[in-house]
Amino acid sequence: MSQKFLTALPVFNERQHVDAVLDQVVRHSPQVLVVDDGSTDGTAARLARRRDVQVVTHPQNRGYGAALRSAFQYAIDHHYEVLVTIDCDGQHEPQRIPQFVQRCLGQPPTDIVSGSRYLQTFPGDVAPPAERRSINHEITAELNRRLGLEMTDAFCGFKAYRVAALPALLTDETGYAMPLEVWMRAADAGLRIVEFPVPLIYLEEKRSFGGELDDGRKRLEYYYRMLDRGLLRRSPACDAAGGGPVLCGESTG
Repeated sequence: MSQKFLTALPVFNERQHVDAVLDQVVRHSPQVLVVDDGSTDGTAARLARRRDVQVVTHPQNRGYGAALRSAFQYAIDHHYEVLVTIDCDGQHEPQRIPQFVQRCLGQPPTDIVSGSRYLQTFPGDVAPPAERRSINHEITAELNRRLGLEMTDAFCGFKAYRVAALPALLTDETGYAMPLEVWMRAADAGLRIVEFPVPLIYLEEKRSFGGELDDGRKRLEYYYRMLDRGLLRRSPACDAAGGGPVLCGESTG
């Protein structure tokens, strides 16, 4: 397997989890990037003590989407083949990173390998909070309807991207709706997409999205606004040409 891959973690106030998660990630990825999105809880001090990861720091909190955009740009600038993204809250399993990379570099290569917590059942799966599952289900169905996709999980942060495809995915959205813009840009670019099953792990059911987004109704409205704005910006040339994503068969690893 090619070693020219990078695993990136967007981090904001993850002092509780960051060392334990990174200790696992570095076992499965030779190159690791942490984007510290303006943490104020001591996360930065913990990162400064590590010598096994690269760190990009946002002086102020800019949002989940902005942190991922920084990771995308870093992978492009440093000429990696594959970028894996994984969250730092302990709800993903780093040992699966090589499987994501292998699927991305297969023949033909896959532009986006997206983790799905609803594609396959695993022993020990933890039921998601009902409101979060409902919102995910509704927005995933809406994306499928509008973009011609066949996804089961629009919001999983565990993904692998072919770096050659990342310039088409440099989004404007800085917040938690960033994945929706990624899917819209991927559809416009006709990228090859596959979902990859990952376990359902929830450690903090009441994890904050920040401000009014902790209200599920407000969060759903926010996602729909993002969808509406994004579709208004979609390329007329793409629509005229009938462009869209190439959907691969489901993979079970």
